[in-house]
Amino acid sequence: MSRPRRSLVCIGDLVEDVVVWVGGVTRGGTDNPARIQRVRGGAAASVAVFASSLGTSVRFVGRVGDDLAGEALVGELVRAGVEPKVQRQGRTGAIVILVDGSGERTMFPDRAAAAELAEVPDSWISGFEAYNLSAYSLTGPSWPVLRRASEIAQANQAILTIDAASVALMDSVGPAAFRAMISTLQPTYIFANAAEAATGSLQNLVGPGTTLVVKNGAEPTEIHADGNKTATIRPDPVDDVRDTTGAGDAFASGFLAAVLDNAEPVEAVAAGHNLARRVLTQPGAVLTTDEQGVVRDR
Repeated sequence: MSRPRRSLVCIGDLVEDVVVWVGGVTRGGTDNPARIQRVRGGAAASVAVFASSLGTSVRFVGRVGDDLAGEALVGELVRAGVEPKVQRQGRTGAIVILVDGSGERTMFPDRAAAAELAEVPDSWISGFEAYNLSAYSLTGPSWPVLRRASEIAQANQAILTIDAASVALMDSVGPAAFRAMISTLQPTYIFANAAEAATGSLQNLVGPGTTLVVKNGAEPTEIHADGNKTATIRPDPVDDVRDTTGAGDAFASGFLAAVLDNAEPVEAVAAGHNLARRVLTQPGAVLTTDEQGVVRDR
């Protein structure tokens, strides 16, 4: 009997990103020129949308507020081909993202309802070939949800990935505690940037069944596997990088879609690079095509 084509479930945040492209040097106490856009955000939701754009069958599990913003964001997921399973309570989260001229971001998150994802039915997180978890959900009431997802994934020999998410998150819980929680989830792949990998000493988590993928922006991505096996893959250069928001989520989506097609990790990294480069010239976690049905200039 063939497995149903429900390939990937993403568990984590769905929020509104308020992306501010700063027009120059910021001056305190007065007006500053900027371009501002509101777009769908949240790492897990972005991975879901990007993976759907590649033809992967995707479900998103999370929590939004019982408000118009939450309703609109869930509607965006549906239009992008993602099946949402969401709890509705409180107010929908938002993140203000200041983007400088180099594309680097400074973020001010207010996760609100997204941080309160609580126990979900097993049916919401069962029957998938791959699981994508966000480290933002490691703390609070969401932790048991991630633990249960990991148990189901392990029982069914499914792929499980987790993104390290944020140096600030590691600092808030402590690197050792952060590593312990990640280790408990028994991920197949851990995604991190160079700063996150160093801060959390994440290479200590590499072992049988767990591979660490370290992204380095324009520099080569590193794969660290069991037995001190390593590989580096250089991404193609991208002209006019304007906003790195969502690039890591796009990378994860491209990587996962490739792995689900039985690609080896080096091939999957190349696929991740190819998708990530398509978000670097747009405000927020949005691809440069209209495949997602997202309004570009609001």
